[in-house]
Amino acid sequence: MDAPHPTFTDDRLAHWAATTPDAEAMTYLGRTWTWAEWDDRVRRAAGALRALGVGRGDVVAFLDKNHPAGVELSLAAGSLGAATAIVNWRLAGDEVDYTLNDCRARVLVVGSELLPVVDTVRDRLLHVEHVVEVTPDGADGDAWEELLAAADPVGRGPEVEPGDVCLVMYSSGTTGRPKGVMLTHANMVAHTLAAHDGWEFRPGQKSMVAMPLFHVGGSSYVLFGIHDGIPSVMTREPDAASLGGAILAGATATFLVPAVLAQVLQSGPEAVALFGRLTTYTYGAAPMPLPLLREAMTVWPDTDFIQVYGLTEVAGVATHLMPEAHREAMASERYDLLVSAGRPLPGVEVRVVSPDTLTDVGVGESGELWLRTPQLMKGFLGRPEETAAAITEDGWFRTGDLGRVDAEGYVFVEDRLKDMIITGGENVYSPEVERVLAEHPAVAEVAVIGVPHDRWGETVKAVVSLRPGASATPEELIAYCRVSLATFKSPTSVDVVEALPRNPTGKILKRDLRKPYWESRDRAVV
Repeated sequence: MDAPHPTFTDDRLAHWAATTPDAEAMTYLGRTWTWAEWDDRVRRAAGALRALGVGRGDVVAFLDKNHPAGVELSLAAGSLGAATAIVNWRLAGDEVDYTLNDCRARVLVVGSELLPVVDTVRDRLLHVEHVVEVTPDGADGDAWEELLAAADPVGRGPEVEPGDVCLVMYSSGTTGRPKGVMLTHANMVAHTLAAHDGWEFRPGQKSMVAMPLFHVGGSSYVLFGIHDGIPSVMTREPDAASLGGAILAGATATFLVPAVLAQVLQSGPEAVALFGRLTTYTYGAAPMPLPLLREAMTVWPDTDFIQVYGLTEVAGVATHLMPEAHREAMASERYDLLVSAGRPLPGVEVRVVSPDTLTDVGVGESGELWLRTPQLMKGFLGRPEETAAAITEDGWFRTGDLGRVDAEGYVFVEDRLKDMIITGGENVYSPEVERVLAEHPAVAEVAVIGVPHDRWGETVKAVVSLRPGASATPEELIAYCRVSLATFKSPTSVDVVEALPRNPTGKILKRDLRKPYWESRDRAVV
């Protein structure tokens, strides 16, 4: 019998717990839970949260590297009508402080490795009432395990609705501070169904969950295995040893950023052979350079490659380039197709709009990509004005990405209207970095741009001019940033110039700064 159509994010977990209770559901660091065991853990987590006073409309937070507890927390909180904010564990202390206060989290589940970061800002956390430590291996004294063991299982509350926010994912902000993207049960279910179009896990397959859960590519992807009722193997980090271990444990399908694939291809024949066991390799979060993709498809001819393009604001994937399109492009040497983002998912509408006139452009012409879909976020947490600026009255989301759609419906992403850098799959908004650098006493003005990087796709570069009589070395400015920003957001290089280029109205010409680095590339994003 087919599984019933899901309405809430935990529906399929409950279904498999009832129909295949003893089958493997999740493996992590040597521990394995069946569907019945995992569902019981989620129900106990919900009971524990309710006992702590968490209810509909509240927010809890998770701060750790990948751990099934993050999934358990989000499913449990969602069943109470509450949302889970999954915090990027790579953030600096000041950024953690900001995020937890912005989302008004009442309960924080934090990994042992990250507890020292929380301790440094604990007195500044205005809303956190309970801090619960979780260890990587569930060792004695693990407060999360103790919390579940002592809790009474509870089911979903009757007041919970599909339109309730269940996840808050933080995306770097164009105004210099990250914004909380509010995703509902309805958003996440719509994404799971639409992004599953044209493929599904087959019996005997296992899903490798390696993308970080703080990334929509992690929190959305983990739901596919739950939806199909096939086992998942979660890695704590996407490092080579962990990925290899997951494949040896039987993982056959995964979603990773292109930088990981590049690393594998450079790691020698044994690593290449091991990754050849993967039957499905989905990639995205940053487009894959064409030479890398062609090499991968040549080395692993039997692997199904799926490229995806999406955004946190649409719960993950909006378009995909399916395996048959990859193979047809290779066979016909239509390599231009391989740099497309594929076609829209079912239910996803795409417009290409002139940023100047806000009217649709012709087929094949460039403009801003607009999306309309049931996957679209409820809005930015606590930012109604920014939500209104991003979503039109008739429901179109302005992506900030420039691209075109050809006569066959293929979407090509060519540049960015918004001031964003994607480095190794992480989004970095230039104003966030500029805000920090501008506070350095020697800096008069600053522009932050993305420049090509062979491994990460892009990396952060700052171009600064200094105040009269002041001095600062690039190394000093980079170190200054790392005090307040995560390492991936901090510049990897700094150019000191006399003055930044500006147009007649005084606006800094970032495209002029970027042009020398990108002019030999096929497009202005990698």
